[in-house]
Amino acid sequence: MVVEAFVISRPLAVFDLDGTVADTRHRLHFVEARPRDWDAFFAAAAQDAPLAEGAELARTSAETHEVVYVTGRPERCRRDTVDWLDRHGLPAGRLLMRAERDRRPARVAKPELLRKLARGRTVAMVVDDDALVCEAYRAAGFRVVHADWMPSSQALRQAQNGAGRT
Repeated sequence: MVVEAFVISRPLAVFDLDGTVADTRHRLHFVEARPRDWDAFFAAAAQDAPLAEGAELARTSAETHEVVYVTGRPERCRRDTVDWLDRHGLPAGRLLMRAERDRRPARVAKPELLRKLARGRTVAMVVDDDALVCEAYRAAGFRVVHADWMPSSQALRQAQNGAGRT
């Protein structure tokens, strides 16, 4: 007797990190000053506090969705990022990160990562704090939740869309 197993994939709930589930305000001074200190900015991410609204949305989404994280953080931050997610009780999930030399604006790089991830999958929602990234996700046909619970930072917007750093 042959028994076929079918795996039914849960829809994806995709979350950004910086400004969505992680509070970056304590490290913004590294990118507000000239010259910008990107190494210090990313090294300090391990001390981010979670943003209550984003963390709670990720946890509740995990009840019915597969949680995935799409971030503009560079690949070298993977270990610290995975440890941070675990330490703060955020759902386990795939983590898609920016390649080390990728300096494209977040509004270009992140939707590309999401399109690759979405092949053959249902993306129920994408949660991001960057308005330009949200617009790009909507233009690509994704349902977007704009994470507006952390005050906006000009320095972070510049990092995400001008410097291609996060």
